[in-house]
Amino acid sequence: MGKHISRLIGYLWVIVLLSSCANKKDIVDVEQPPVIEQQRSGLLNLSAPFIYWDQEITLQFDLSKGNAALKGSTTDLYLHAGLIPVNGGSWQHVATDWSKNDNAYKLKFVSAGLYSFTFIPSKFFNLTNGGEFGQMALLVRNGDGSLVQRNKNNSDLFLPLVTSDTQAIRFVSPTLQPTDPITLEEMYTVGDNLKLKVQATQSGKISIWDNGLLLAESSAGLSLEKSLSLQSNGLHELEARLEAGGKIYFSKAQLFVQSKPTIAALPIGVNANGTTVNREKGEVSFALTAPLKTSVYVLGDFNNYKALPAYAMSQTPDGKTWWVTVSNLDFSKKQTYQFLVDGQLNIADPYAELILDPQNDAALGLTAAAVPAYPATAQGVVSVLDLPAKSYSWKTTLFNKPAQGDLVIYELLVRDFVKQHQYTTLKDSLSYLKRLGVNAVELMPVQESEGNSTWGYNPSFHRALDKYYGLKNDLKAYVDACHENGIAVILDVVFNHAFGQSPLVQLYFEQGNVAGNSPWFNTVAKHPFNVGFDFNHESSYTQIFVKDVLTYWMQEYKIDGFRFDLSKGFTQKNSGTSESDLSAWNAYDASRVAILKQYQQHIRSIDPSCYIILEHLGGDQEEAELAQSGMLLWNNMNGVFNEAAMGWNANNGSDLGRLFPSSHGMTQPSFVSYMESHDEQRLLFKCLNYGNSSGTYNIKDLSTALKRMEQAAVFLLASPGPKMIWQFGEYGYDVSIDENGRTGEKPLLWSYLQQDDRKKLFETYAKLTRFKTQNSIFQNGTIITSAMKDAVKYFVLEKEGQQVGVLGNFGVESVDFALPAALQGQWVDNFTGKELNWSGQSKLSLLPGQYQLISKTKLNK
Repeated sequence: MGKHISRLIGYLWVIVLLSSCANKKDIVDVEQPPVIEQQRSGLLNLSAPFIYWDQEITLQFDLSKGNAALKGSTTDLYLHAGLIPVNGGSWQHVATDWSKNDNAYKLKFVSAGLYSFTFIPSKFFNLTNGGEFGQMALLVRNGDGSLVQRNKNNSDLFLPLVTSDTQAIRFVSPTLQPTDPITLEEMYTVGDNLKLKVQATQSGKISIWDNGLLLAESSAGLSLEKSLSLQSNGLHELEARLEAGGKIYFSKAQLFVQSKPTIAALPIGVNANGTTVNREKGEVSFALTAPLKTSVYVLGDFNNYKALPAYAMSQTPDGKTWWVTVSNLDFSKKQTYQFLVDGQLNIADPYAELILDPQNDAALGLTAAAVPAYPATAQGVVSVLDLPAKSYSWKTTLFNKPAQGDLVIYELLVRDFVKQHQYTTLKDSLSYLKRLGVNAVELMPVQESEGNSTWGYNPSFHRALDKYYGLKNDLKAYVDACHENGIAVILDVVFNHAFGQSPLVQLYFEQGNVAGNSPWFNTVAKHPFNVGFDFNHESSYTQIFVKDVLTYWMQEYKIDGFRFDLSKGFTQKNSGTSESDLSAWNAYDASRVAILKQYQQHIRSIDPSCYIILEHLGGDQEEAELAQSGMLLWNNMNGVFNEAAMGWNANNGSDLGRLFPSSHGMTQPSFVSYMESHDEQRLLFKCLNYGNSSGTYNIKDLSTALKRMEQAAVFLLASPGPKMIWQFGEYGYDVSIDENGRTGEKPLLWSYLQQDDRKKLFETYAKLTRFKTQNSIFQNGTIITSAMKDAVKYFVLEKEGQQVGVLGNFGVESVDFALPAALQGQWVDNFTGKELNWSGQSKLSLLPGQYQLISKTKLNK
């Protein structure tokens, strides 16, 4: 269920096993980890030692514990509960409705932050036989479900069940948490004395074991106690065993014990983060930045995911980095691994190139040859280390990027561009883009994000490739093919924020939010447009991480440029929380400018010609300074192009003047203008639904609306500077951005190209892109005259003796246009090839929607 968070490992977890016995006695599975009767200091206290399926039990919740999301609450709270099968699995027979506040599962108020619930499981779940279920899963929520009580590690609450015909044994102490696997409430270190006490449901022979060694036993009784001196760090496998009635019941527990780490400098040649592979020595060094932590272990296939002393990571003298070198790895196999931090948090490597996600990978249908199987003994997301991988053999080793001013960028979302949403299929579509004439592709985020089918703006692993679109060599082959065809590849990167699955978030997380000591994130976002968790870009930790990620994509995948999502959010200047008051958000921010210039300097130190495009949408002063340094900026023209295309030209609402650098306070066109993007409503949808009309001329008519798309494209692509087209705008995509939800999947409509009017629109785009890329005047020509506010719009460009004029009637009625002096004279119509003699002509009759692209000499194409 979507509301139930994946389960994380902690200090102690109880694993119930079924195995054979040498004396051939029946060995009976305890079904699930034994229930614990916690002290008042624990999150969940029980009125009886065991929860029987058909007996009344009272649960008491101390909401100051666990994630403390409902700490001190005095309002109405509700139980959300389901059953987990004996062999594990997801919630079943959920007896409560998340959206309804029913008295049947309302908790009883005891005191502030202390609540109870009394019930009989069989009646509560309305099931006679509970033998097939081993656990009850719980959550506590407030009335609207906005606050949810979970365990400290944000997992659901789990309590084992016992039926009347089954015996069980449990640990009474140490105090445990209701997690699955069960976790300790307290921290233990080497030298501590641990008081172990186990309790059984009936009298019998009881024994306690540690790592296969007998600690204590009694020939008869209901309980047994033993003090254990913890002398070794890492994993202790504990077992409580009951022999009664010719059967053996037992439970196993794994106890993690911390010790002071070894202090040692990072070896020369070992990366400060991620993995360093030394094939000559057959070694892999693992490293993780995690200041303020007390211990880190590397877990993996090579140690069956057990925190053994040999895999304890050393800490660098500055306390920031943890590292260990592992030998004797099988280099013929892909290895999986993760880090265990402070004995309770399992995280994948933040620098992983590929990850396995047990929650989402199953839906992808990947073969064992593509990715290794998820390890049975792991918890949560794991990293993949592809030791036998062969390097990709690049066909194009030297690619000359198009000049910035010549860029015609095609923004696409792989998921919604090709049916199979795979790079291999995307590569086959390059002939289409070649016919269109674009010279750059901008891929919406392809890094690992939460879920499968997304826009990608919810990133969790900034270096890992999202398997939803394919694997490493698939993307490399696509980039290679683009370069072979003269097309640059620009990658959309998201550094404003990360989502909760990110190891960087999880490392410093408490009470549902990043902790105040997080090296990377702000506890409260500094601006009103944030989603996820807000990066602190003034932190040196964040800056190192961002630079490392950028370096990786340039060097590993030969990416030609980056589009920085929400770059305006790279600020520590508090810009408020309201989208209605944007004065602080729009104010000049010198720190933000300095941060972006620092990233630019790093990028250019690796690739001096790398494109840097910012989704800044800020004030002209700040954007002009960023442009002066050589960066490009997104220029959102969607609103005014929509008004112009729909034929609503009153009150300057369709002013296209921001296409020109002078309106931005610049001399050079350093912005990427667009009339559609992934984030904007489609022009044709607006025209067909809200278009103006006059007499028989109706913009809601498809044929007329498509002509309006041609007209808009001429003004966009013939103005100076780089441009961007959103996928399928070239044939008039008319599906609303909000269909199936804003970020939901949209239908593929390649069949549209079989329609004559849409094919004509595509051909117009193709002519315009070739004019744009084959004539330098469109790179940085000078505007000598323009009028872009009224229904009839025009401008004239000039460069090196050539002049280009663009004019069009965006109104819905014919007009006699007063021809300005700059447009009088001899011209060539670049769509028809006809010569035009407008010398001394004072007026020009223009039909509604009519447009022209003229020049003094015929344009190259």
